[in-house]
Amino acid sequence: MSSCPDTVSEIELHEVYKAFRVNGTIVTALAGVNLAAARGEFITLIGPSGCGKSTLLNIICGLIEPDSGEVLLDGQPVRQRTGMVGYMLQKDLLLPWRKVLDNLILGPEIAGSDRKAARQEAESLLPLFGLQGFEHSYPATLSGGMRQRAALLRTFLCRRNVMLLDEPFGALDALTRRDLQQWLTEVWERFRQTILFVTHDVDEALYLADRVCVMTPRPGRIKLELHVPLRRPRQRDMLSSNEFMTLKGELLASLEAG
Repeated sequence: MSSCPDTVSEIELHEVYKAFRVNGTIVTALAGVNLAAARGEFITLIGPSGCGKSTLLNIICGLIEPDSGEVLLDGQPVRQRTGMVGYMLQKDLLLPWRKVLDNLILGPEIAGSDRKAARQEAESLLPLFGLQGFEHSYPATLSGGMRQRAALLRTFLCRRNVMLLDEPFGALDALTRRDLQQWLTEVWERFRQTILFVTHDVDEALYLADRVCVMTPRPGRIKLELHVPLRRPRQRDMLSSNEFMTLKGELLASLEAG
């Protein structure tokens, strides 16, 4: 049975446009993006390189503002969105001079939360995130997969309802990436935050998502929204099923159509 997220929209984008000046030329990155993510929904976003996927995440989290259009969080238009959503990039950005546990509590620490309480919460989640026994290690001693788990736990500990994940597994080897995909679905099913996950991998997009959104080449807009009716919890054997292959063919056709 597929998941049934709350129908309340956690994120809404209405006619979002964004352009940049590059070497004296105006380049339109986004042209009329409309997107809504229901509370607790897992959405993956795919599209060709340079179509504006990362720009879209930067707008949602408030790092940049759209030239026009509107961004709503929990149904309300919000201008100052910085700090209101969790945001994880492909690079883990762990601070090399801080041990794992001290990296994990960075968000609550910056927010002025109780440091002891933050450490206790982080320690309680170490087993779930596969980091138990490594809390006093430095990032340089961890594998790539463990660093990404630590970065995701750090993002989670910011306790935001919305998490933006920009190709978090893109730099990992295939086996580690597969393991982390399975693990992420289990973590999401436990906590059910709203997730917007950027990837270039069609299999990953389908395996993780309730819905896959395909973007056009630049200037980016949403050209296809594909509901993924695969039952949860997801299993790896789904990737060879007729249902999965049909959905994959539809996504590939949309991407190849340009």
